[in-house]
Amino acid sequence: MAKGFYISKTLGILGILLGVAALFTIIVLSVVYAQEKNRNAENSATDPPASTTSPATTVDQTKPWNQYRLPKSLVPDSYQVTLRPYFSPNEHGLYIFQGSSTVRFTCQEATNVIIIHSKKLNYTTQQPTGHRVVLRGVGSSQPPAIDRTELVERTEYLVVHLQDYLSVGSQYEMDSEFQGELADDLAGFYRSEYRENGVLKVVATTQMQATDARKSFPCFDEPAMKATFNITLIYPNNRKALSNMLPKGPSVPLPEDPTWMVTEFNTTPKMSTYLLAYIISEFDNLESQSPDNVMIRIWARPSAIAQGHGDYALSITGPILSFFGKHYDTPYPLEKSDQIGLPDFNAGAMENWGLVTYRENSLLFDPQSSSIGNKERVVTVVAHELAHQWFGNLVTVNWWNDLWLNEGFASYVEYLGADYAEPTWNLKDLIVINDMYHVMAVDALASSHPLSSPAGEINTPAQISEVFDTISYSKGASVLRMLSSFLTEDLFKKGLASYLHAFEYQNTIYQDLWDHLQEAVAEQSAVELPASVSTIMDRWILQMGFPLITVDTRTGDLSQEHFLLDPKANVTRPSDFNYLWIVPISSIRNGTQQSDYWLNGTQKIQNQLFRATEANEWILLNINVTGYYQVNYDEDNWKKIQAQLELDPLVIPVINRAQVIHDAFDLASAQKVSVTLALDSTRFLIRETEYMPWEAALSSLSYFKLMFDRSEVYGPMKSYLRKQVQPLFSYFRNLTSNWAVRPPTLMEQYNEVNAISTACSNGLEECKELVTNLFRQWMENPQYNPIHPNLRSTVYCNAIAEGSEVEWDFAWEQFLNATLVNEADKLRSALACSNQVWILNRYLSYTLNSTLIRRQDATSTIISVANNVVGQPLVWDFVRSNWKKLFEDFGGGSFSFSNLIQGVTQRFSSEHELQQLEEFKENNKDVGFGSGTRALEQALEKTRANINWVKENKEAVLQWFTTNSQ
Repeated sequence: MAKGFYISKTLGILGILLGVAALFTIIVLSVVYAQEKNRNAENSATDPPASTTSPATTVDQTKPWNQYRLPKSLVPDSYQVTLRPYFSPNEHGLYIFQGSSTVRFTCQEATNVIIIHSKKLNYTTQQPTGHRVVLRGVGSSQPPAIDRTELVERTEYLVVHLQDYLSVGSQYEMDSEFQGELADDLAGFYRSEYRENGVLKVVATTQMQATDARKSFPCFDEPAMKATFNITLIYPNNRKALSNMLPKGPSVPLPEDPTWMVTEFNTTPKMSTYLLAYIISEFDNLESQSPDNVMIRIWARPSAIAQGHGDYALSITGPILSFFGKHYDTPYPLEKSDQIGLPDFNAGAMENWGLVTYRENSLLFDPQSSSIGNKERVVTVVAHELAHQWFGNLVTVNWWNDLWLNEGFASYVEYLGADYAEPTWNLKDLIVINDMYHVMAVDALASSHPLSSPAGEINTPAQISEVFDTISYSKGASVLRMLSSFLTEDLFKKGLASYLHAFEYQNTIYQDLWDHLQEAVAEQSAVELPASVSTIMDRWILQMGFPLITVDTRTGDLSQEHFLLDPKANVTRPSDFNYLWIVPISSIRNGTQQSDYWLNGTQKIQNQLFRATEANEWILLNINVTGYYQVNYDEDNWKKIQAQLELDPLVIPVINRAQVIHDAFDLASAQKVSVTLALDSTRFLIRETEYMPWEAALSSLSYFKLMFDRSEVYGPMKSYLRKQVQPLFSYFRNLTSNWAVRPPTLMEQYNEVNAISTACSNGLEECKELVTNLFRQWMENPQYNPIHPNLRSTVYCNAIAEGSEVEWDFAWEQFLNATLVNEADKLRSALACSNQVWILNRYLSYTLNSTLIRRQDATSTIISVANNVVGQPLVWDFVRSNWKKLFEDFGGGSFSFSNLIQGVTQRFSSEHELQQLEEFKENNKDVGFGSGTRALEQALEKTRANINWVKENKEAVLQWFTTNSQ
């Protein structure tokens, strides 16, 4: 999950800088910036009267500046950008930056208007023209005179109206000087803050993806508008400047003020605006060389570097970068790869070419305080971002409707890169739990959407932000993994390398990848497909959802249908393929693998592969869950599989043991099997010690918890889980010598956490004593934390839940004093585990105060409180009361609104809650829901499904748990 950008291009430094400095001094003194800061159409005092389109007026959609997509008349060739951020507020209390830009572009279609993106920038009037820009021809080109300029807020354009037409084939250059706010809004060129030894430090940094490069300088801000960039940064001499490229040479003092330095960076390759990055900070770094002699640097706060928190990232970045170079059969195209951890960052990370930005918790790792989960996050996020350096940066999707190809691909191969760096962890298996099963819960809704949409459906910044969802990332990853599996990884890599070589420094649509994979298939004979790659894959990306494959082992019948969690849901989105897929089917019979089979787009077939010929035979489909589908069986086969699991589970691969549980629960939700059959699939867990089956069960049962933890069902449910987890808890107690050492493998370490968390939350007294004693020891000696980092999240949460205000206040104090972001994150999440209503209400109020809870953490903190059954109604009241403020503070394009709406509404299962949700939608329609619009519709659908499910299953579930908890 990533976002960010970079900018570049230089002008003759000294002449520009002297002029810019003088002009900006005038601007700062003359503009009442504080009164104007929320307008996009701000003007300096020397500007002519502004012509600004108001969003309130009727919009003439025939005018190109009222359309969200840029016209094709002009294409950029290069930019020269100079930026000077100020690291203390001006007289109006604002942090600002000053800049100048020269963009060179070519006219492809005759036009008398220049339309370029610009957002929240104040322009300096240019002399002698009196306009915001100066236009000149390149070579023999003669520029027409400027008639007027205007800023259009709605579409975020600077529009230059000309008195005559630009000539087709001619090049022009346009100069501008501007001022913007270096705000703390996590977008464009923004301000991040932290404290070091009690002193406030300010970082000027960037996040351009998807539509915020325009907030830093005027640009053609669409991914297909690739150009080269020359960046020059002016900054105080006690700081360091970074950008996508290395500096051209040594930094030099600013002539008129030698306390400021000037750094000019090398010209970038041809690239998209959203990948630009420039950062000015007081950070320190670690440095090494990759196996391919690429400079690798890890940047972070000086204290973090000094304490070794960047060492792990440094050790893996070079090897992963080298791995992808070989995987893509394409050398890394830049001289260096910087990774930088930022205190304030909206996404997890952003793949800016050559300067990747991260949340600190996704880059920094402290062996003394960070858990194995933190370590896994670092290696997978670094792998994700480095995968983008080729797939996304070197070759870029033409428009955001194909974002799934960019993010889905990186979300798949991150597991390959991470597996290369940590080969003993079996990380590749985790894609099933972390991505596939996570996204299936959304993709099985009637309100889901296809991976790829027509380009015309995605236009506004809010619509673009909405595309950055779990479908694009996790479904994209899942179907590409399936494609790689049925092609074979070698064939997949061959087609991929061909694609990258053909389109380097260009833009593509998804069909281009299919074409190159098809060429690879055509050049060999070992892999035979039932249809072309395009014909197979279009059914997976152009229609939403996924198939349910149903097997009747009595007859050998195999059929498919569009799987919906709510059987009463009405699918209104049409499909050209009638919701039928071309499905690769793998299977095992009594533990022995059978031949692969293709269900070739038909609804039903019959084949002896799927018929049990003997009374004790069972058949299981989708080996290692490489196919993006779920499986149902006749009841007799279900019982045979469950009997095999209770007799000897090792006959069934570990991922498929998780699959049996996951699919059974989803099928029960869809009323395809009884809820008791699904619950029966968990009985073997009393003898299971592997992570993936336990994780699948706990994940599936978490829905039962959400539906029933406010009802009489919850008591017997806790009793059953307590009985099932007791042997696992004892297993890990013995394996770890009474919790003194950690288990040897990653999966075992994860399942140790599951054992403690499940045992404590379901009332196992031995577990409650363990966590309260550990927490008490810490409280008695705060300088020494006896709790192993792996166990801290679950120990903190359960100790705070068992404790009082004393435990909460201690944890809050530790949170405020935490120097490592991973530790702060564990405490911040655990503070939401309190059972005291007044404490949770106080905690919620803290999320509106960015000095207590960082803006980037506010929504996840609110969701953590909502996950607590005591906190859920408080959060719902809080969100309804504060929606307008939350929306204004975070902006409609914020990626967090989807998660917020999903998190707050996940327990909704009554008519009263449905009514409240509908009222919330109606009452806030004028404010809007931004990137959460689709999530709100999904929440309404999910709530209706929950109401029906509880009505139909409550009694049977209560009876089953009561019987099986004995």
